[in-house]
Amino acid sequence: MIIQKAEYIISSPKVEDCPNADRPEYAFIGRSNVGKSSLINMLTGMKQLAKVSATPGKTQLINHFSIQSKEKEGAVLEKWYLVDLPGYGFAKVSASQRKNWEKMIDGYIKTRENLMNLFVLVDARHTPQEIDLKFINRLGEWKIPFSIVFTKSDKETQKVVSAHVKAFGDALQKWWTELPPIFVTSAEKRTGGKYIHHMIQEMNQTYFADHSTIKK
Repeated sequence: MIIQKAEYIISSPKVEDCPNADRPEYAFIGRSNVGKSSLINMLTGMKQLAKVSATPGKTQLINHFSIQSKEKEGAVLEKWYLVDLPGYGFAKVSASQRKNWEKMIDGYIKTRENLMNLFVLVDARHTPQEIDLKFINRLGEWKIPFSIVFTKSDKETQKVVSAHVKAFGDALQKWWTELPPIFVTSAEKRTGGKYIHHMIQEMNQTYFADHSTIKK
């Protein structure tokens, strides 16, 4: 995939305020401080597209970015949305604010009709965390298509990362008979992004084939 253009569009406090659902959409979510903004910047090739912060809970709205890409040189240009969602879990905010975030996130995930895939980010440095497992199981209950992206793989040895990925998969198999797609990435070393690009490209092709009257 070749990213031709990526730009910020809007930040919305609720799903009703999001842009028209007229193109395929891919959202990214994870615990606060999991490296979401860094991953988004790596995938789009723009260092400052999503604002990186050392403060957990910095992303507080549904952030839409318009992306223009093509499979290869000379191919048809495709337009799609990339969405940066607030993190779940630890953040220095009030209980009422956290509840509002949860309502906003749940509303978006459950009702956004053009959401092709939700990329759930998990920190590769840690063993399986209950909060991640619970969130993923909720996606299963809601029948939301999703993938798991392990971030910060450069912060541990390959052996440790592999062990954590396997342990996470083993933990999920207590509830799941089939695991979702899994990616291992490092924004710092720029690894793993091409596989996410490939998945998005394939889903774009499926979307536009089903919506052949829509101009890309």
